[in-house]
Amino acid sequence: MKNRFFAGIAAIAVMSLPVFANPALADITIGVTIPTTGPGAALGIPLKNSIELWPKEIAGEKLKVILLDDAGDPSIATTNARRFANDDKVDVIMGSALTPAAIGAAGVAAEVGVPHFAISPVPPPVAKGKWTFVLPQYSSVLAKRMFTRMKQDGVKRVSFIGFADSYGQQWVEELKNTGKEYGLEVVADERYARADTSVSGQVLKAIAAKPDAVFIGASGTGAALPQIGVRERGFTGPVYVVSGAVTFEFLRIAGKAVENTIFSSGPIMVAEDQPDDSPTKAEGLAYLKAYEGKFGPNSRTQFGSHVWDAMVILKKAVPVALQKAKPGTSEFRAALRDAIESSGPYNATHGVFQFTPQDHYGLDQRGAVLLTAKDGKFQLLPEKK
Repeated sequence: MKNRFFAGIAAIAVMSLPVFANPALADITIGVTIPTTGPGAALGIPLKNSIELWPKEIAGEKLKVILLDDAGDPSIATTNARRFANDDKVDVIMGSALTPAAIGAAGVAAEVGVPHFAISPVPPPVAKGKWTFVLPQYSSVLAKRMFTRMKQDGVKRVSFIGFADSYGQQWVEELKNTGKEYGLEVVADERYARADTSVSGQVLKAIAAKPDAVFIGASGTGAALPQIGVRERGFTGPVYVVSGAVTFEFLRIAGKAVENTIFSSGPIMVAEDQPDDSPTKAEGLAYLKAYEGKFGPNSRTQFGSHVWDAMVILKKAVPVALQKAKPGTSEFRAALRDAIESSGPYNATHGVFQFTPQDHYGLDQRGAVLLTAKDGKFQLLPEKK
């Protein structure tokens, strides 16, 4: 574990030297902890790639980035966050890409008073703190769009298969609580670990409950296991999958088993299909031009664009905070937190953020669309009338 941790530090130090050499005293320092190895790497690597697209300065102040691998481990993410706060004196903490690890980083941010951007949807008790701002859509934003479609499709009985952690728990709670408003009943609740290589038992129990539909609450390539499993077991009903699985790698692994599955998603995955007056289209196209221009066609993920959105927010908030204090001080960190809460709206790739002291999620239904899969590609799903 220690070797992996320090190897991550060394690798990032080498990567960063050409970009962030000779930092000035007033550099804005951002500490990022994400999984570039381990089961969360499918989420973390697009984030790392997207950080390479960040500007070299914000509001005339040089940007210094310290990027560490946490392998999706909450204890490593917490250790990384403590290093950022105590040793590096960062102005902002970002991370992690997995909810349990993001919760760990949020705890440190709250303890030491550093603005924190969660890159995974942490639960309400965490987001209600003073220092954590959530970049991904919380499950309720995406769930309402999905549940509306499920009701239109005539679904009533639902089997849930999802991760046995806080991410899976968020989704099953939405299904059991908010889903009631849409006439949905959970007839099976099956969980599995992110590192599991088989979900045969869970799939059998989920199908045995005779559901109208299967709902998958998992992220990354790990979500492909139940997707493939239910089709191999002969389930022909609709399958609904949460936003964490919306990657081209998921489509590649799931193959034909994913045809006609319905996904909830942020709008970045289909930015080109948005109407010209959409408030998310301009930033979406700008991100895709930069990202796919560097990493190739169809390399996009909605995970990577979260850190692009963080920069959209900081570009507006930092100049406001600089009027009160200089980077590297507790006064600047407090001023930056206040500026993030008051400088919106921020038209970003995933929606329109409007943070307040009472709302650190910031996104409404403009941050949710429905997609389907066809011939190895995602397509915007037209709304039913």
